[in-house]
Amino acid sequence: MATNPASDPRRPQRTADEVNEEIRALWLRCGGRLSTDQRREYQRLVTEWATAEAADQQDLPTRAA
Repeated sequence: MATNPASDPRRPQRTADEVNEEIRALWLRCGGRLSTDQRREYQRLVTEWATAEAADQQDLPTRAA
């Protein structure tokens, strides 16, 4: 039975693009200088982005060599 990758509970809730937008907004809000709390938020977002990016890459069809 085939499963839908989007229904996988280990799959991130947001796409890498969505998380990237939040990262950009964080940098804009802080003017390029992160406070300690903002740095923690940035680290969390980058980790979420990397997980989402890896999931996005798994969904791409592979090209024949």
